[in-house]
Amino acid sequence: MIPSHTLNDGHPLPVIGFGTYPLGGPGGAAAIVSALRQGYRLIDSAVNYENEGTVGEAVRRSGVPRAEITITSKLPGRHHSYAAATTCVHESLYRMQLDQIDLYLIHWPNPGVGRYPEAWQALVDLQRDGLLRSIGVSNFLPEHLSRIIAETGVTPAVNQVELHPYFPQLRQREVDAELGIRTESWSPLGRAGELLRDPVVVEIADAHGRTPAQVVLRWHLELGAVPLPKAASPARQLENLSVLDFELDAGQVAAITALGRPDGRLTGADPAIHEEF
Repeated sequence: MIPSHTLNDGHPLPVIGFGTYPLGGPGGAAAIVSALRQGYRLIDSAVNYENEGTVGEAVRRSGVPRAEITITSKLPGRHHSYAAATTCVHESLYRMQLDQIDLYLIHWPNPGVGRYPEAWQALVDLQRDGLLRSIGVSNFLPEHLSRIIAETGVTPAVNQVELHPYFPQLRQREVDAELGIRTESWSPLGRAGELLRDPVVVEIADAHGRTPAQVVLRWHLELGAVPLPKAASPARQLENLSVLDFELDAGQVAAITALGRPDGRLTGADPAIHEEF
């Protein structure tokens, strides 16, 4: 059983989840079924991943009770008007064949367009109507959070951001915590490249008899963030999930955090200017 955090709306969120991009079609459904049978209970999707139908199909095939699974999707920038956001959520429900989505996020703020408060109001109203259980945002900077809270009076339950040891997001995590927002981590393993060969990570992994990926995922858990690793193979899925039975000490957490770079973003997608449609 994976433990959960309690969100600011009172609903649970598993401490680790499963990222689904770019899993789709029969192979994607098989991979997600495997993840659910391995024990994952938080599944992360998005409209722009074009796999909401795959996620819904996998949930039905898995044999895992629906009530045990937290399903996430995300609203793309092209649907930030109130009416378009409302329609988009209904379409997500239709594609997944669900009556309610457990967590729905605004994927990016798209500040150049500036309609994210309107989109947020739509999610607030859809949550009130029971179509969404929890609502949140993704890639929101402190100024974006402040604006939607000021304009609607509703604080997001989650902020999903790029977060890994090369980009530890110190200030953003502080702001999220001050507001009672749970931080989720996309690309938690830094795309499993240079980071997993870093001498600091390798040394700590050796000390624990664990893999570098397991140590990095445990680092996220020690921070209180919710990592969303992606893996298609059952062996890698199990490896990523097997991080609940050991701990890092404060010095090890600090050493990994110290790997942060001035701008360690993997793609250079700065939410202050990035536009996603």
